[in-house]
Amino acid sequence: MPVIIGVGQISDRTEVPEPTSFDLTLAALRRAEEDAGTRCLDRLDTLELVRQNSWPPAEDMGARLAATLGSPPRRPPVVHTAHGDIPIRLINDAANRIAAGEITLAAVAGGEGLRSAARRAQRDAEGGAKRDLMRERLLQAAAPVAAKYGLLTPTDIYPLFENAMRAAWGQSLEEGQTESAAIWSRFSEVAATNPHAWIRRTHTPAEILEPSAGNRPIAFPYPKLMVANNNINQGAAVLVASLAFARSAGIAEDRLIYVGAGAAAHESDFFWERADYTRSPSLEVAVRNTLTWNSLTAADLDHVELYSCFPCVPKAARRVIGLSADRPLSVSGGLTFAGGPGGNYMTHAAAAMVERLRESGRHGFLLANGGWFSDCHCLVLSRTPPTLDTLPRDHDVQTQADAARGEVPPFLEHYTGAGRIETYTVIYDRDGKPAFGSVIGRTPRNERFVARVPAEDTATIATLTSGSVEPIGLPGTAEEGTEGRAFWRI
Repeated sequence: MPVIIGVGQISDRTEVPEPTSFDLTLAALRRAEEDAGTRCLDRLDTLELVRQNSWPPAEDMGARLAATLGSPPRRPPVVHTAHGDIPIRLINDAANRIAAGEITLAAVAGGEGLRSAARRAQRDAEGGAKRDLMRERLLQAAAPVAAKYGLLTPTDIYPLFENAMRAAWGQSLEEGQTESAAIWSRFSEVAATNPHAWIRRTHTPAEILEPSAGNRPIAFPYPKLMVANNNINQGAAVLVASLAFARSAGIAEDRLIYVGAGAAAHESDFFWERADYTRSPSLEVAVRNTLTWNSLTAADLDHVELYSCFPCVPKAARRVIGLSADRPLSVSGGLTFAGGPGGNYMTHAAAAMVERLRESGRHGFLLANGGWFSDCHCLVLSRTPPTLDTLPRDHDVQTQADAARGEVPPFLEHYTGAGRIETYTVIYDRDGKPAFGSVIGRTPRNERFVARVPAEDTATIATLTSGSVEPIGLPGTAEEGTEGRAFWRI
C-alpha cells in the first residue's frame, strides 16, 4: 500500500551565490528526508526528476544527484519532460509500482533556478537587456505556423481558451474577469499563510484587476497578477514508500498520507488541432474517473489543488468537479503567488497537500495541467487507506477522451477571405501597449485559420478588448498581410 512519508520544499531568495537547479533539487530531497524522520535517500529504488526549464539547460541532474545521495538508487535516475502534469504522473506511477510489489521507496523531485538563470542571461546580454528565455527556447522548436504568428509561449495561447470558454459559459468580459480575480485573490490568501510561497501577501480582487506598474497587461484578458510567476528559485520533493517500509522505519501513522488512484489523458500539442477551445475532454474524463475510482464526490473533497498557470484551467476544472468558486482552489497558493512555474509546480502542490492533510480533513484532490492545456493528470491523496483493489491501476483514460472529443476542423495554414472569429487574444509589450492581436477563425466552410491583427489597427484591437461587444462569432475578413501572414479586418 503506497504512502507519502516525507515532503520537502525550498524557496531561495539569496543574491549570492545564485542557486542552480541541482542545488534546489538536492536541498528539497534533504528536507523531504528530514520530514520523514528517517535516513532513506540512500535506500531509494527510483529517483524520478522533473526536467528544469532554466536557461541554458543544466548539467546531468540524475547522475550528479545519484552520486551525491550516498548510495545510488537501485534503478538509474530518470529525468522527465517539464510539462506541468509530470509530477503527479510520477507520484501516481511510483504508487502503482509499490502496489504491484516492484519497488518499496521512490523519490519525485525537481528544482527551478529560473531567477538565477534570468540574472545570468541579463548579465550576458549586450547592455544588460532583459531576455524572454522561454520564448527564445520555444521559438527554436516551434512549428512554422506558430512561429509565423508569434503564438509560442503559454501566455500567447492560454488566452485563446479563456476567451472561448467565457463566451461559451455565457459570461460577459466583466463577469469572466470578476470570477478570475475572486479565485486569484483566494489563491493569494492561501499563499500568504504558506511559508514556502514566493509572494506572501494577500491581493484583493480589485488589485488583481486594476492595471498598474506591477500589474501590466500581458495577453488579453490576463494582467500580470493572473499569470504564472517564473522569477523564482524553488525546489520540491516527495517520498513515496510502501506502508511496510514506513512502519519498519518507525514513521508515525499520523504522518502518513495514502496515495489513491489517478487518471490521465491528453489533447494535441498543436493548438490548431483542437476540436474547439471551449472545453477539454481530457480534463473531463480524468476528473470523473479519478473521483469514481476513489469512490468520492465533490462533497468529499476537503482540499483541492487546481493547476493555475492561467485562470481558464481552474475555472474549467471547478465546473467539471462541481466546486464553488467561493472555496479555495489551492493548498499552495497558485502559480502566481506560490511560484514554482514550469514543470515542477505540482511537486510543490503535492507537498503542500500532504502538509494540509496532516492538519485536517480526509481527502485531497490534485489536478495537474501540462503543455498548452494539452495534458491532464488527477490524483487523490487521503488520510485514510484506500480499498485494497484501488491500486495498481492504469491511469491512462485516453480512449475515453478521444471518444468524447468532437471532430477537429481542417486547418488552413494560409487563408484569405471571409470568416468569423472562433477565439482571439491581444499580446502586449513590456510598456503595456498592444504588440499585436491573434485571431483563430473559421471559414464559411468551417475550416480553421489563423490571422494577425497589427498594432496599427487600433479599431480592431479596441473591438477585441473593450468588452462592449462579444468578439466571438464576429464576422470579418482575412487579408494578405506582411511576412507571409494573413491580417484580420472587422
